[in-house]
Amino acid sequence: MSLAAGRIERFARHIVLPEIGGAGQVALADAHVVLVGCGGLGSPALQYLAAAGIGRLTLVDDDRVDVSNLQRQTIFTPSDIGKAKAESAAEWVRRFDLGLEVVAVARRVGIENAADLLSGASLVLDGCDNFATRLAVSDACVQLGIPLTSAALGRFQGQVANFAGHLPDQPCYRCFVGDAFDAEDCDTCAADGVLGAMAGMVGTFAAMHAVRIVLDGLTDLGRPQYGTLHLIDGLAPSMRPLRIAKDPACRGCSAA
Repeated sequence: MSLAAGRIERFARHIVLPEIGGAGQVALADAHVVLVGCGGLGSPALQYLAAAGIGRLTLVDDDRVDVSNLQRQTIFTPSDIGKAKAESAAEWVRRFDLGLEVVAVARRVGIENAADLLSGASLVLDGCDNFATRLAVSDACVQLGIPLTSAALGRFQGQVANFAGHLPDQPCYRCFVGDAFDAEDCDTCAADGVLGAMAGMVGTFAAMHAVRIVLDGLTDLGRPQYGTLHLIDGLAPSMRPLRIAKDPACRGCSAA
């Protein structure tokens, strides 16, 4: 695959970076990212995945835009209220860059459909808001051999990590949280509150972490740091890494 002249101009600031270069930009253009959740984390992540030139984007979200979302979900406007988030997010991508392929899936991810929805992806970026979906996504990624970028946010605390549980020496997301959270029992922004800029900080960091996966083995930026959880404290502010061990008894990846 090569880049057309207009695409070279658009991504010139990437291409001049030795850590990305022409080969890296071609890899980004050839990648297929499935974004699970187009809300507080998915919204800024999508903006920078699209800006990076990810060639194919599948957007999965069964929710609809609410006025309270506008404080942090920056791809939406008041005219989107009541619309399916996946569809509105796809419309944003089409307005932003006609050179990208985008598909909207206004469905909820669960154990019964996760493998079908994620199949064929270069990687999955999960920014959803409940553990049941997160674990279904993680298990499907292991089954399909797809790397996973996981992002989470609560008040002023963020977490971002890349997982490759399909590899024999790497943990999956279930190794991190265990089996205790199969129910939909995450805290909510409505109950706990969230700073919009904090969602942007975590979401864009997740997008950069996803880019690392796409460039793995191609450029100097391609170091995915699988199994390292980055804890982001927005109040301090600070960031610290935490290594996650592979659980030999994990029912998500122990057979990988």
